[in-house]
This record gives sequence, structure tokens and C-alpha cells, in this order.
Amino acid sequence: MSARRTAIAVAATALVCIPASAIAHGSFAKPPRPGTAVSVLPDGQDNPMISEGVAIGANTPVYKSSGLGPSGLNTAAPGGTEQRYIDTAVFPGGALPAGVTITEAQGINVLRRIGENLAKQGLSYDDVITMRVFLQNPSGAATADFAGWNRAYRQYFANTSLSTGKPVAVPLGSAAPTTPIVVNPARPSRFALEIENLPVGGWLVEVEVDAVYPSKGGKH
Repeated sequence: MSARRTAIAVAATALVCIPASAIAHGSFAKPPRPGTAVSVLPDGQDNPMISEGVAIGANTPVYKSSGLGPSGLNTAAPGGTEQRYIDTAVFPGGALPAGVTITEAQGINVLRRIGENLAKQGLSYDDVITMRVFLQNPSGAATADFAGWNRAYRQYFANTSLSTGKPVAVPLGSAAPTTPIVVNPARPSRFALEIENLPVGGWLVEVEVDAVYPSKGGKH
């Protein structure tokens, strides 16, 4: 069990713990216990995308990933092109379904790679507490594709109901919403920036995360 747990606040001082990530609504009046982290969520939302912030208790071990971009999995596309970084395990042959943008496809690729990075450290998506996202404009576009990125993000993060704990269906492109790729209650604090150039030709997305190590013995 993770060092983080979901605590849905009925009031700021009354927390009901259920298995998942540590969460408080609106505010968290005191520092978290040593070895734990608490995500503070906005009030009145059953499935918020991100937290308003994260409080980290003393002596809490944290893993910080490097910035990761998508892997060049679509070997049928030329190197250095945006299409090279489509995840062919999700999109066979590199073909994108209706409404799926290249940024969305690359975002799914990056987040799968983030999961692999975490797994090497004995961590998983629900251990993530913070995320930093850098987006580049797709070829011919005037701005970065934040909407496409957010659809990719919801496939791996913030896709459960706080009131029921059940998965919330998410769309892939313009298709009807379905079960997310990874069901995950974690809602990290996050920023996303549009930048002029990423370090690898063809990349449109780069992501780095911080994650809390599971506590010893699985205790909160």
C-alpha cells in the first residue's frame, strides 16, 4: 500500500480514509504525518483534474524523475517527425482514430514511459504527487494542444469519482468516453507550459514527476 491514501474530507477536520491517495478538500490545517503526503483538492468537484497543492510530511522519501519524452515506437515513420512518437501498442500502425491529436497520442506515449520509470523504483502512478509538463506546438499550429494533452492525462490520472471510488469514463479523441487506460485516483499538483522547442526533434510533450515511496508495512 502507498504512503499516500485518499482521505475524502466531509469537513476540513473530518477525514474518511479509503484505499487510494491522501486527499483533503479545501484546506489541510496541519502538517501531514511524517512519511505521508496529502493532496489538497478544490471543493465541490467529484473528479477534479489536479490538486491545488500537496503537503509533504517530514521524513517522507520522494522520487524525482528526469524529464521524459515519448519513445520512438512508430518505426514506420521517419526519425525526427512527430509521427515517430505515436505509441503503436495503443495505435496500431501509427494510425490515429477520429479526433485523436498528435499531442494526445504523444502524451499517452510519455505517460506510459513515466509508468515504466516509476515501476523500476517500486512505484506506480498513484504514488505521483507533482507533475511538470512542457508542450510544443504541433507543426502548423499556432499554440500548444492543451486539450489533447489533458485527454491523454486523464487516461492515466484523475479518473475516479471521489464520492464512489469508481472509474470515470474518459474520451480518446472524439470517441465516446470509455474506461481509462490506467484507473488511478491520484490528482497531482501540476503545471503545463507551452515552450518554443523541446530537446528532441519531433517531441511535442515532455513530463517529469515527483512520487512518494510506499510506507513500510503499508501503514498510513
